Amino acid sequence: MRAAIQNSVGGPDVLVIANRPDPTPKASEVLVRVKAAGINPVDGAVRAGYYPLLGEPPFILGWDISGTVEALGAGVSGFRVGDEVFGMPRFPKQAAAYAELTAVPADEIVLKPKGAGHLEAGALPLAGLTAWQGLVRHGGLKSGQRVLIHAAAGGVGHLAVQIAKAHGAYVVATASPAKLDFVRNLGADEVIDYTKGDFTDQVRDIDLVLEPLGGEHAERSLKVLKRGGVLVSLLNVSDATRGRASAQGIRVERMSVVPDREGLLELAKLIDAKKLAVHVAKSFPLDQAGAAHAFLATKPVGKVVLSV
Repeated sequence: MRAAIQNSVGGPDVLVIANRPDPTPKASEVLVRVKAAGINPVDGAVRAGYYPLLGEPPFILGWDISGTVEALGAGVSGFRVGDEVFGMPRFPKQAAAYAELTAVPADEIVLKPKGAGHLEAGALPLAGLTAWQGLVRHGGLKSGQRVLIHAAAGGVGHLAVQIAKAHGAYVVATASPAKLDFVRNLGADEVIDYTKGDFTDQVRDIDLVLEPLGGEHAERSLKVLKRGGVLVSLLNVSDATRGRASAQGIRVERMSVVPDREGLLELAKLIDAKKLAVHVAKSFPLDQAGAAHAFLATKPVGKVVLSV
């Protein structure tokens, strides 16, 4: 099989195409022929050596996959050869999604939603699960709550807006000037241009904040939360911020996305109910993985995907 591998850490140009032996599914695994592989910011951080999840190179990046079942390992039920599937297997261990074939745990993938093509399904898992787990599992999202979503035009953010709306929330979202209309069209009830003043002067009485930026931004987000509210952060939160949150009666949840079959099924239901759509900013062929990483660094609207 062909794969985009890296033999050293560095810039996007370290991603090169190489031939590798076809993987063989072990017991409880499924061999998937990859049709699309989503690219996420964590991919770039691992590639550059800032976030050494996979140890020293060589390795194959990628966790988002959409494709077809090629073969079944011993003991696998519920899938047939030819089924269209998607998922975020093995995170944070190597899933080797930037390849034509990958063997993955059967309980970490599900049938692809009929309402999405492979590009959209391949873009969905990591960002979608981050949004769903953050809002629903960690945040305890309920209908009627007021939710603030930062960076709402990004990979996680644009999905979070739609998931929150599908759960009956009133959504306030922040975005840059060029992306305001995009976020409005997602269904956000209020959209704040974060370049025009401090968001803490423009919003109040929030029940739940989804916070992807961390640091001082997380600290400021406490100001808009009501007592009993929840700050869900995708990055580390300082002890000082946690202390201030506790004093204000605010719960802080630091989350890291994990493989989640139930979450994937919920995302697929929302796709098929037309309550969730994945915006693919651009797709690249597998042999342009480096160019795809460079494009992601420009912070496009939505997701970037490899078409395998």
